[in-house]
Amino acid sequence: MKNKTSIIEIDPKWNFSDYFGSVKVRLSIGRNNYRIVPGLYKLGDPDKLSDIFVTANYKLSFDLLRRNLEGRNAWILVLNTRGINVWCAAGKGTFGTRELIKRINLLRLSSIVSHRRLILPQLGAPGVASHIIREETGFNIKYGPVRASDIGRYIENGYKATEIMRRVQFNFKDRILITPVEIMSSLWQISLVIIVFIALSGVSSSGYSLESVMNKGLKNAFIILIAYLSGTFLTPTLLPWLPSRYFAGKGIFIQTLVFLALIISGLMKLPYIDLIAWFLISIALTSFLAMNFTGASTYTSLSGVKKEMRLFIPVQLTAVITGFVLYVISKFV
Repeated sequence: MKNKTSIIEIDPKWNFSDYFGSVKVRLSIGRNNYRIVPGLYKLGDPDKLSDIFVTANYKLSFDLLRRNLEGRNAWILVLNTRGINVWCAAGKGTFGTRELIKRINLLRLSSIVSHRRLILPQLGAPGVASHIIREETGFNIKYGPVRASDIGRYIENGYKATEIMRRVQFNFKDRILITPVEIMSSLWQISLVIIVFIALSGVSSSGYSLESVMNKGLKNAFIILIAYLSGTFLTPTLLPWLPSRYFAGKGIFIQTLVFLALIISGLMKLPYIDLIAWFLISIALTSFLAMNFTGASTYTSLSGVKKEMRLFIPVQLTAVITGFVLYVISKFV
């Protein structure tokens, strides 16, 4: 294993392991441990005049940067962000002033390059005080584009980012790429809920019926799964087009439409009390899952998230408790 001051050579091209790893973390598999060793990496044959790009030790952030620097001679300075991406790490303080100063000094960066310029991702700006870096190390900070894919154009443009490069996009493609994480992150919890309702489907006033488990249990599982996908997939992908400024409200709206569509299509042939029960349970579930997406979007602020939780968690709790009570009552009437 290399020591902390080693310069590590790295290939800009991704191999099978890199592609496989990127797929896994996008499915929220091993996401908290997808990291590389902090330190200094070299691409190509950099010299004392070559650029130094700074990134986090979340491996996907590092991989996207190195892939977009293919064909260039450059240094990559990797900070110890505890495996967290640049934007989140900047907010948490791990992609920050003290960590950057520590790495500059530890690696004796001033002896490796003759210039005093570091290129940081724009999304790392909230965590870094440029004037303190300059005062304590002599290095100046330049902020690159938001996306690693714009690095080449940024360099060719004389190290100037255009307005488009500075803008944080959160378009349909971006939201689609995030939804697998949302779907997978609560999968075991929703599986447990499905198992519970499958088991409860066999209960009735005349006792317990395995036949009811097979018939009604699958229908219960289907309703829960649809509500789950409405909250983790439909709401995030359709986010800008759904009414309500609150994510939880958007979830209620989309699940109401989905529930009505299931009734109209004939897939939801249930007694009225069951329909009301499942409507309340499903909108509570979808609304809660949609609200969770606030942490993955660019639309929200901490104060806004707290306000939304204060408003909607009581609504969600009331809906799910009322729905569950009605569901139980329906077993005995």
